[in-house]
Amino acid sequence: MRTLFIGLDGATFKILDDLTNGTSDKQPVMPFLSRIYTEGVRCKLLSTPNPLTPPAWVSLTTGKSPGNHGIFDFIRAEENGDDVFFTLYDSRDNKAETIWSIASRQGKRVAVLNFPFTAPPPSNLKGFIIPGFIPWRHLRRNTKPSDFYDRLKTLSGFNPKELAWDFEREKKSIDVLSDEDRENWVRYHLTREKQWFRIAEYLLSEEAPDLMAVMFDGIDKLQHQAWQFLYPDLQTEDVGQYHLRMRRLCMDYFRQLDGFLEKLVTTAGPCVQVFMASDHGFTTTYEIVRINAYLHRKGYLKWKKLPDTEEAARREDSMFANLDWKNTTAYCRTPSSNGITIRIAKNSGEAGINPKDYEAFRNRLIHDLEELRDPETEERIITQIYKREEIFPGVAMKDAPDLLMVLRDFGFVSIKDKEPVIEQRLEVAGTHHPEGVFFGYGPGIKQGEIIDMRNITDVGATLLYCLGLEVPADFEGRVPESIFTEEHLAQKPVIIGAATAAQANADESENMSEDEKDKIIAQLRMLGYME
Repeated sequence: MRTLFIGLDGATFKILDDLTNGTSDKQPVMPFLSRIYTEGVRCKLLSTPNPLTPPAWVSLTTGKSPGNHGIFDFIRAEENGDDVFFTLYDSRDNKAETIWSIASRQGKRVAVLNFPFTAPPPSNLKGFIIPGFIPWRHLRRNTKPSDFYDRLKTLSGFNPKELAWDFEREKKSIDVLSDEDRENWVRYHLTREKQWFRIAEYLLSEEAPDLMAVMFDGIDKLQHQAWQFLYPDLQTEDVGQYHLRMRRLCMDYFRQLDGFLEKLVTTAGPCVQVFMASDHGFTTTYEIVRINAYLHRKGYLKWKKLPDTEEAARREDSMFANLDWKNTTAYCRTPSSNGITIRIAKNSGEAGINPKDYEAFRNRLIHDLEELRDPETEERIITQIYKREEIFPGVAMKDAPDLLMVLRDFGFVSIKDKEPVIEQRLEVAGTHHPEGVFFGYGPGIKQGEIIDMRNITDVGATLLYCLGLEVPADFEGRVPESIFTEEHLAQKPVIIGAATAAQANADESENMSEDEKDKIIAQLRMLGYME
């Protein structure tokens, strides 16, 4: 039996329930997904401890948590004495074998479209891959097989600049997103999603892979920038014409997406099992929390003094912590990390705390973070603080932040040197929430049922099971047997097999230039992950 997996980046039942709900005088915006609600199985899907795109999608595609695959953020850092160096993660930083590699080495043909951290692709890939999250000029080098890119050029309307992120368009909108910019942002993703849909439809029709996987990321992009026009609880009768126009435009996006879902499922055929999942959910963020400003106030870090130059101004406005490293003991590296890193001196005389003082220092830091409170209500701003061994156990735990914070509105922190520490946003925005979505539909899957919440690592195990493969013994995820009929499980029981192989070496690929990395980082700033 073949399998179709559709990733819906950032999808949440808070939005989808509204869009699939028709009334006596109005059709639902997403009638096909409404049918999946009735004829399939669904549940909430618990994301990674920090519900962020990189660790979450990698957990979904490896069946392992971040402590074992090693991807914690968009950016990784290396501490070297009195300095810290930042760079972007890529697939070579992933310590766990992906389901694409597992399926390939067991003879299954896969097609993988638009998933992040799939570049460079695995060397043993059997099938097709076009990575996401890379500049368009790197698509050819990272598309497999080597002749597939030229085949794509024969497709009507194929445009690689639309297929990849349009960094130039998004860079212009970093500082101020005008009403017109926001409207164009939604329109851009209407056309961009068509590119991925056409390729997925082509592969399903012409190649019929055993596993077809495509990820649509426009949901996340829209919700970050247009949450106030989407979330039902924020809709009122006295909104202006621009609000109504933006909401109609957002509905056009979801209506188009619903059509893509229906066409892909139809093209795949009646014998294909279909699964859909998001990497995380979404909710409303209403305040800014400047965590490094608070740590400075408490004496844990010192800001780096910069000269009054253009280069210094750019550094001050960068997306990384800009600190006096010699006099900093604890800091937040990036807004998207929501984590605190403690600097530990490796050698006598180096910056950081003495290793033997680590536990006492960390406990004092936790206490100080707990004391960050709303000045009016005395409510804690940081509702949960986790030690890394509690939530990131595994072979890569040493690369995780020492502490992970959850804010009361689930927002991302700010790392800016700016006061006040806590400030209300001028307008509410969308931010990530740990509860995403999961759907199952097709032969052997129950109908119209809602099951208990599952973990994101369960998705990879489920896809391998549906391909007729054993679930690796070292997977943290498990197949949710409650979504399948008894007859299906009797004919096809879940089998736990050998542990995964070592991560297949990625093919040699052209590295991104510093300018291209800057453009990707500009995109992250646009979405609110970076400042």
